[in-house]
Amino acid sequence: MKRAFLIHGWDGRPDNHWFPYLSLELKANGFDVSAPQMPHASEPKVKEWLSFLTDYVGKPDQDTYFVGHSLGCIAIARYLSELSDDTNSERDTKVRRGNKKNEEVKIGGCVFVAGFSGRLEIPEIREFYEVPFDPSKAKARCDKFVMIFSDNDPYVPMEKSLAVAGQVGARTILERGRGHFGTKDGVTTLPSALSALLKISS
Repeated sequence: MKRAFLIHGWDGRPDNHWFPYLSLELKANGFDVSAPQMPHASEPKVKEWLSFLTDYVGKPDQDTYFVGHSLGCIAIARYLSELSDDTNSERDTKVRRGNKKNEEVKIGGCVFVAGFSGRLEIPEIREFYEVPFDPSKAKARCDKFVMIFSDNDPYVPMEKSLAVAGQVGARTILERGRGHFGTKDGVTTLPSALSALLKISS
């Protein structure tokens, strides 16, 4: 079964904005959907979020998909960049002589909503963009990225979304007048995220 993990942003909740809509729609399309409450969301820490994701997701594979909102996008990208390959036992290596010793971990795809790269003037999330990060390592774990962004986001300028999209080779979708894609912006459904994920998982 295809698994989808919906990762909220700074000071967020899994039952807010368009997450309930997307969760129901994905379940109707046969996905096993998980939308966890990330730890200490109002004062998030990189190591804590990555450790949580590692334990929560378990072993990812090509039937594993992620949808992130805002800071959740960075968390997903950093999680992907730190994934390690599974190493076969010495016995298996001898049996499968001639094959690569390591099985390369690849996931099915990611949909980022209001993601960003670079500095934002939000002290609470500073370490998420100040701690060194190699986007090429995230890209090596996923061949299909989609970035959805708005032309009037009060927190994430378009160039910040386009920057991370360029780093991971994401297909971009511009939505006009959607703000930061939150309930305050009137965004409680997000068909573009649903169609994007269904397309990359088909």
